[in-house]
Amino acid sequence: MNEPFPPMPERPNPLKLNPLQLKTLAILQALAKEPAFADPPDVDGMVRIRAFPVAHGDHFHIGRFLVHAKDATGLSNHNVFNVLARKGLILAGPAGEPVLTPTGLAYETGIARTILHESGH
Repeated sequence: MNEPFPPMPERPNPLKLNPLQLKTLAILQALAKEPAFADPPDVDGMVRIRAFPVAHGDHFHIGRFLVHAKDATGLSNHNVFNVLARKGLILAGPAGEPVLTPTGLAYETGIARTILHESGH
């Protein structure tokens, strides 16, 4: 029997994060994949970010990616971290560092390709 309505496609950005929150989450997700900045996932799938990259000039590097400093202003904005925590995407670690939850790691920001650039140096 045919259903009267097809299933709704998954809505992009279901948590309605604003652009700064999306950029910050995308950067945290990239950091979570780099052993220089993050611990491996724990038994619950959480990933603690140990350090942020140091900018040189107007950008910084995360592995093979270059990120413009203008896209990373959320990394120093407590309000952004509060929203990400309230929505269950991150937790605060023992020293206040961000810990990405499995939900935060899997959240499709839709913005990573526009802010994570392949590095030429």
